[in-house]
Amino acid sequence: MKRNIAIVAGGDTSEIVVSLRSAQGIYSFIDKEKYNLYIVEMEGRRWEVQLPDGNKVPVDRNDFSFMNGTEKVVFDFAYITIHGTPGEDGRLQGYFDMMRIPYSCCGVLAAAITYDKFTCNQYLKAFGVRIAESLLLRRGQSVSDDEVVEKIGLPCFIKPSLGGSSFGVTKVKTKEQIQPAIVKAFGEAEEVIVEAFMDGTELTCGCYKTKEKTVIFPPTEVVTHNEFFDYDAKYNGQVDEITPARISDELTKRVQMLTSAIYDILGCSGIIRVDYIITAGEKLNLLEVNTTPGMTTTSFIPQQVRAAGLDIKDVMTDIIENKF
Repeated sequence: MKRNIAIVAGGDTSEIVVSLRSAQGIYSFIDKEKYNLYIVEMEGRRWEVQLPDGNKVPVDRNDFSFMNGTEKVVFDFAYITIHGTPGEDGRLQGYFDMMRIPYSCCGVLAAAITYDKFTCNQYLKAFGVRIAESLLLRRGQSVSDDEVVEKIGLPCFIKPSLGGSSFGVTKVKTKEQIQPAIVKAFGEAEEVIVEAFMDGTELTCGCYKTKEKTVIFPPTEVVTHNEFFDYDAKYNGQVDEITPARISDELTKRVQMLTSAIYDILGCSGIIRVDYIITAGEKLNLLEVNTTPGMTTTSFIPQQVRAAGLDIKDVMTDIIENKF
């Protein structure tokens, strides 16, 4: 009997559009001979299942089920692909834990830590992971232009501490840009990071682990055509994504080993992706950890799966079956 899989997408942030695209990607990747697939859209209190005929029906939050005509369908597994709250910050994971429904990604604590970029990076710094100099602002707090220049320097990045897809991110080059960039970042989140610019090569590396094996993908080199890896670069093709990255075998192994170590330190589950900047002297600097990475057909993880010579359907099956 085939298991019923919910591909959970949507969310309550600007990333909802990206999430819905990831859901379509995952729907295409999972083996339909083995599983019954349904996309579940969540936006606020609207939880709806897309039926094959195009109609949408509400989800019963009491047991995470829905009615397909006269038949009650209960989900056996949730593949969470919400980028942002409530799927990337641990809230939805807590719900599924209470419902006793297994899901694709890490648990409440790891999700909450990694969703807050400042907290995650400071936590990993305690384990010897290199990060950029940064400071954190919570809503209502302020910092002067002179303090930013003195403590962080220019250029710098000002960005939301929560969220992704480069929404609300500004590369700041002059004093005059600092306060408008802070206002812009606060438009996306309650916390804002002011982070030192690191000049180097940007890499990203995916990884997943099951009870039987560890799989670390070939890193991707990210060469943006823009000032930085912004939304247009990510989703409108203004970037060169080179997999495997044009780096030495030794550096590749170091990136993969660090990615695996970060996975274990945080207690991750499912597929993660870790972003780095390689600065002078081949120093590895952490940018951020993504525990629900984008999964459109052109996203980094599917690229890396192909470069590793693996079948994305087998990877998806690994993720699902590892939870049973």
